[in-house]
Amino acid sequence: MSDVTVIGLGPMGAALVQALLRKGHRVTVWNRTKEKAEPLVREGAMLAASAASAISASPVTIVCVANYETSYGILDTQEVAPALAGRVLVQLSTGSPQQARDNEAWARERGADYLDGAIAATPPQIGRADTTIFTSGTYTAYQKSEPFLKSLAGNVPYLGDKVSSASSTDLAFLSYLFASMLGFFHAARILESDGLRVDSFGSMIAEISPVIGEMIKHESEVIQTETYDQPQSSLNTCMATVKLFLEQAREAGINSEFPTFAMGLFKKALDAGYGNEELGALIKVLR
Repeated sequence: MSDVTVIGLGPMGAALVQALLRKGHRVTVWNRTKEKAEPLVREGAMLAASAASAISASPVTIVCVANYETSYGILDTQEVAPALAGRVLVQLSTGSPQQARDNEAWARERGADYLDGAIAATPPQIGRADTTIFTSGTYTAYQKSEPFLKSLAGNVPYLGDKVSSASSTDLAFLSYLFASMLGFFHAARILESDGLRVDSFGSMIAEISPVIGEMIKHESEVIQTETYDQPQSSLNTCMATVKLFLEQAREAGINSEFPTFAMGLFKKALDAGYGNEELGALIKVLR
């Protein structure tokens, strides 16, 4: 059995604690609102009287609160900060790459070993083999935290000692996810406009997701190597589909904001002379 502390017991923090308890870890918890700890205490967690005593109880402390500002409000006090010396601080709160850099410097000044992490999952997905948590920071912090993190997610890639890597990778993932969701929501309106089931389409997307992944992988390689001149699908070809999005929206009388936005980017790319290049050449417009 190993000791770990979790600070922050919102929906995600509570899910972290429950997963750690299921794996047999001894978990100390603390939350600004004591009532949120009570169900977890009944499951076996130990409630600390203060944030400082919570940190002192374990060699590794995981912080999972709304944002870095909230985290500083808890940790950056005369009582709490000294307790971090010689311990590992794992920051799983939501923040930007620059905030990760700043938090690492702050932790180092207080003698803590620092690991920044980003959870690419929802609370019900915590503890699953296919759940991912991106991490970056010192390798010693990763090594000491790994047993706990692997209890929370089956996939815990260590992205190196560049502490901003986890946050940047998470934002990149969320950019892909949110854009995909926007496309899916527009897809739902296309289906609804023709009396088709949205849930059936969602199931189909889940089934063919490996093929979609291959497309994304190909475009990533095109961008990384700057080889746009041998297109599998050119911008000119894809532009025809974007025009169909707009035509269908007009015919069905549905919202056209998503295809209008896409049309703007494609038009810039074609005006710049990229029409016969790979779809990934759109990156040149974004640059």
